[in-house]
Amino acid sequence: MHYELYYWPSIQGRGEFVRLALEDTGAAYDDVARLKAGVPALTRFLQGGPGAYPPFAPPFLKAGKLVIAQTANILQWLAPRHGLVPKAESARIWAHQLQLTISDWLVEVHDTHHPMGGAFYYEDQKPESRRRAAHFTAERLPKFLGYFERLLANGYLLGRTFSYVDLSLFQVLAGLRYAFPRAMERLAPKHPRSVALHDRVASRPRVAAYLASPRRIAFNQHGIFRHYPELDA
Repeated sequence: MHYELYYWPSIQGRGEFVRLALEDTGAAYDDVARLKAGVPALTRFLQGGPGAYPPFAPPFLKAGKLVIAQTANILQWLAPRHGLVPKAESARIWAHQLQLTISDWLVEVHDTHHPMGGAFYYEDQKPESRRRAAHFTAERLPKFLGYFERLLANGYLLGRTFSYVDLSLFQVLAGLRYAFPRAMERLAPKHPRSVALHDRVASRPRVAAYLASPRRIAFNQHGIFRHYPELDA
């Protein structure tokens, strides 16, 4: 199967979680919007493209005639086909539950710099952002980190079995290190399993090759994870 991934070409965003799964498994895929005329192809889908189930927003994955949207939904479909989740139904449901929790976490990260909504520039909501970010780094960030730290008692989120949610947790941790370096440095000693998980994922051969390649879009001020020093308590 040769996949087509549709996501914005200049940010990691939610599409990066799918990219990491595809890269780690060595799956063949095109990152369509980064190709010539790719952005128009993406927007055609959003304006009523082919298929009975059109996506609301990227990312979405085209696999043959099937078009799958929503990051957690894409990964839930993709993972068993590439050995990134155990076969047992209970394990698959658990992995999907964890991925949905990560999705919730991403919303809270995004809202630190856009608490009033994406229609407003960051400069238009700085006071609200400072207040939201202070609560996030003091209360919500330790809570999320603590939850996943407990689950890593046996090395990976599903126990001793590596899965796609480990790739996703790696991406969140990498993004948080970029966006909140001071807060993450302060919290790192309390979360050694998470630090170890990040490093183990980063050293996986295909992931390491991807991270060192131009295919990996750098963190920037247009994605979910943004670094504003005044928000990094």
